[in-house]
Amino acid sequence: MSEYLDTPQGRRLAYHRNPGRGPWVVFCGGLKSDMEGSKALHLEAWAQREGRAFLRFDYSGHGESSGAFTDGCIGDWHEDTLAAVDALTEGPVLPVGSSMGGWQALLLARARPGRIAGMVTIAAAPDFTEDGYWAGFSDAQKAQLETVGHVELPSDYMEPYVITRRMIEDGRARLVLRSPLRLPFPVRFLQGTDDTAVPVATAVRLLDHAEGPDMRLTLVKDADHRFSDETCLDVIETALEDVLERAGA
Repeated sequence: MSEYLDTPQGRRLAYHRNPGRGPWVVFCGGLKSDMEGSKALHLEAWAQREGRAFLRFDYSGHGESSGAFTDGCIGDWHEDTLAAVDALTEGPVLPVGSSMGGWQALLLARARPGRIAGMVTIAAAPDFTEDGYWAGFSDAQKAQLETVGHVELPSDYMEPYVITRRMIEDGRARLVLRSPLRLPFPVRFLQGTDDTAVPVATAVRLLDHAEGPDMRLTLVKDADHRFSDETCLDVIETALEDVLERAGA
């Protein structure tokens, strides 16, 4: 059964919390994903076996949490992440961010630099509202965003994404690849070569842009954006254990 957290912004977030040895591993899901996905559940099972502290939650407008997806934006989900981390964990945290959750993990590190013990990202999609959506919009789509307030984009994995003008405009205030991005802790970026949603070039750009003493990018040949078959789940687990070891945890 999920538990619920009321945030300072008046949103209600569903979560599952597994107390244990720190640092807290916090799973940050992707856009329109939820905490019942295979990666989140695999990591929770790992944490239970290892006696590790673990948190998974749904952003507002996702899964069991309050609100509608189309009302949300990167900043709202950043506030949700901060609320969950601040209220439900203590001490060092190790975010594991998938796709949009990779952007959220980077924003968390910028907002709570003193609490981050390390980081793992899976097909991280920083700045995707600007570099993916806006940069790829036609003039007609940009005009529609201004006049109608949203556009619909097809997805390889689910029903079309409704992209709102608010999401685009708010995303511009949350960009992390246009200014220094310091990650002074162990970081492992994971990426599939057959990802049609986030290209390998994005992973390489993130690796090149970020500054830190212990960063690695692992490419898994033929893995897609879901990154959730048995091989990929093993890669995630290995990366997480590597970061924990290097963080002295």
